[in-house]
Amino acid sequence: MIYLDNHSTTRVDPIVFEAMKPYFLEKYGNASHGVHRFNWEAESAVENARSQLAQLIGAHEKEIVFTSGATESNHFALLGLIPFLQTNQRKKILSTEIEHASLLGALEQMQARGFVVEWIKTHSDGRLDLLDLQSKLNENVALVSIAYANHEIGTIQDIKAISKLTHESGAIFHTDAVQAIGKVKVNVQEDGIDLLTMSAHKIHGPKGIGALYVRRKNPRVELDSLFWGGNQERGMRAGTPNTPAIVGFGKAAELMGKNLEHESSLIAELRDHLWSELSNISGIIRNGSVAHALSNNLNVSIPGVDGAAMFGAFKNIAVSNASACISGVQDYSQVLTILGVESEMARATLRFGLSRFNTREEINSAANEVISVVKLLREMEKLYDHADR
Repeated sequence: MIYLDNHSTTRVDPIVFEAMKPYFLEKYGNASHGVHRFNWEAESAVENARSQLAQLIGAHEKEIVFTSGATESNHFALLGLIPFLQTNQRKKILSTEIEHASLLGALEQMQARGFVVEWIKTHSDGRLDLLDLQSKLNENVALVSIAYANHEIGTIQDIKAISKLTHESGAIFHTDAVQAIGKVKVNVQEDGIDLLTMSAHKIHGPKGIGALYVRRKNPRVELDSLFWGGNQERGMRAGTPNTPAIVGFGKAAELMGKNLEHESSLIAELRDHLWSELSNISGIIRNGSVAHALSNNLNVSIPGVDGAAMFGAFKNIAVSNASACISGVQDYSQVLTILGVESEMARATLRFGLSRFNTREEINSAANEVISVVKLLREMEKLYDHADR
């Protein structure tokens, strides 16, 4: 199988795995209970990983809070703000309808607690309408939450412009940067980000570990913990640290930081080659912004084929049509549907997610299989149409 679903998850880099191993078998102390050497070793490893993550996004290490993953980080960023927001009486939150399911779920919880969510318009390529954002920002807006890059179509937002408008209105800016980290340069200071969500398993780290960047000055963002009973993470998240996973997250971040530009360039070349091959399919449409796209993302819709039949016919490629968090609930792209794509085309969509482990030979094989399957299905459709007549 050729794995091309790296938006869903990535394989753990062998270097990351080797970094984690000692903290399962040899250095297995409790990082939050430093009373002997085993625990001190674990604590030191956690703090080193915190520094590695901070360096990747231009933050201070004390601004990194480890979580169980992106879903928790998104909920922590929003629900943890409630006590602070209640003091300034601002009750409106701005976001878009094409956010990840975990963020939309957090917004639903905010609505249940008395906050009003208003949707910002997006263009057909997934880029946020800055004029619409500007028109909706006022003294009632408490928070703006926009993903750095879309999880399905790979469109990158103008984060600097969004954060500038947000801060001019006195609101806080949060971004879910899960898909962007390690693919584009993210700097919380230069980008003007107050809260930022990260996840390890999208950057060749382990599953079950994430982090939230929380700005500590200019402005200082105050969050209330969602977990109680312990003083871990400076009192912001109770619970024993998952030391091996945290170490893996840190190492993955370090590797991404060292190789970001070179690796992104190589992956973009593979992506462009894949598109060049697939563009031979008549009527194929590339979704999302071409000028503002993640290097590892290619999202296409193919007319004249049944989406379920197409996926069922693939034998050697692992690819998806939508976010892993909605697969099994619906068989089409939620993002594309919101952006105006007809449901039939949204079902016949392929979301390719490339990584450092893909090769040109794999891309050629994957493209050939897609082309062959589409040709077969279209020929079968013609036969059925002829038989019906």
